[in-house]
Amino acid sequence: MEQTPLIAEKRTVLGRKVRKLRREGLVPAHVFGHKIKTEHLQVKESEFKKVFEKVGETGIVALTIGAEKKPVLVRSVQIHPVTDDTLHIDFYQVNLSEKVKVNVPLEIIGEAPAVEKKIGLLLTPVTEVEIEALPADLPENIEVDVSKLAEIGDEIKIKDLKVDRSKIEVHSDEELVVAQIGELVTKEMEALEAEVEAEQAEAAAEAAAAEAPAEGEEVAKVEGAEGEEAPAEGEGEAGAEKPQEGEKPKEEKPE
Repeated sequence: MEQTPLIAEKRTVLGRKVRKLRREGLVPAHVFGHKIKTEHLQVKESEFKKVFEKVGETGIVALTIGAEKKPVLVRSVQIHPVTDDTLHIDFYQVNLSEKVKVNVPLEIIGEAPAVEKKIGLLLTPVTEVEIEALPADLPENIEVDVSKLAEIGDEIKIKDLKVDRSKIEVHSDEELVVAQIGELVTKEMEALEAEVEAEQAEAAAEAAAAEAPAEGEEVAKVEGAEGEEAPAEGEGEAGAEKPQEGEKPKEEKPE
């Protein structure tokens, strides 16, 4: 396997002071491995991004540190959640004669006839597989050809993947499904939709009941409206008080 070159420098800046490195376009890194002492390094972010885009986590990087070259894999990369800047890199130094375990991504290829004919949906519950192989035999990805998935229930398991098993040992469960044709609308979805519709209908009925007037309420409002036009009992036309029974009417003084 081709080794992609990348230049690194030994790092003396540690702890929180690494922020200064990032402002200068450098990324703090470590290189470690089996029976290998961890080294503190720094690499140019722009150069690393080019290399990582090419090799991913399965390609071998020829990491040059001064006059020394180390074959390494990119074990992990920390990315800032907002700016997407590279915060830290872990390189794993490998022995080209010893096998290593890595997770290899699955790549879907082809078109599923069931999807083209709108018979079902393509489900891909697994996105990577753990394998073990010599560093030079590590594939960049493992292809999953879905061109034969024509009916609901058709599936591809890990045991069906085209892998050179004389060089690569697969550690994931062989019966694990990596691609499958599912129903366009499952029974669970139908039941959920029916439940949602029932809840919406019930909510609409409650809203309608709340808006309708209670029994007798409308009549009371009408009577009250009519009564407002006529003076109340005991009121005169101008709102004068009516004398009570046995009481003499008040004499009006002449002006």
